[in-house]
Amino acid sequence: MHVSKSEEEASERPAPPRRTQAERRSRTRAALLESAARGLSRYGYGNLTLEQVAADAGYTRGALYHQFSGKEDLALAVVKWVAATWEHEVWEPAHRETNDPVTLLAALARGHMAYCRRDNARVIMALRVEFAGREHPVGETIERILAGNARRFAALITAGRESGAIEPGPPADTLAGAALAAMEGIAIKVAGDVPNDEVIAERAMLGIIGVAPSYATRPAD
Repeated sequence: MHVSKSEEEASERPAPPRRTQAERRSRTRAALLESAARGLSRYGYGNLTLEQVAADAGYTRGALYHQFSGKEDLALAVVKWVAATWEHEVWEPAHRETNDPVTLLAALARGHMAYCRRDNARVIMALRVEFAGREHPVGETIERILAGNARRFAALITAGRESGAIEPGPPADTLAGAALAAMEGIAIKVAGDVPNDEVIAERAMLGIIGVAPSYATRPAD
């Protein structure tokens, strides 16, 4: 039987290394988290079914239970995962871009809108409404995450006041809460309307803290 040169070369190439068990487990977990995040964003916690999450990720329900003990454990993992990706994709890049508090707040507003263009990013908003006024580990975890972000935004507003860029006015924590609420509302209404979502969010942020838009505005494309 004749073997072509290309076949000979292919047979001589080393086989790609097999993934380790830890790598396979990590890949499975990531796929399940993404699937669950989409489901929670679209249908909420009460209507989420583990069978559908597993099927949408390309796995069996048994594979899901190998990673998570149940729906609550899965939802908690999703909330923490979304918070971690927000840190990586919004908070950290904005801080690499600038140290100026006002420019930083504007960058965070733009970055948050870009992040919220994905269904996954709306998990926090959807679950916060669903668990409002209820004692539940998922809702309590979300409130802790949001409270931490509010404190960090308030610290930036305080720093802007200390530098003279932000005028005195309502307490920093009040402004921070208002800014985060505005970002949430804008994301629900216009996220995905590129580039208007970023422009509107930035203007809202600067308006809330009492700074003229020309201070940090980046022109729309």
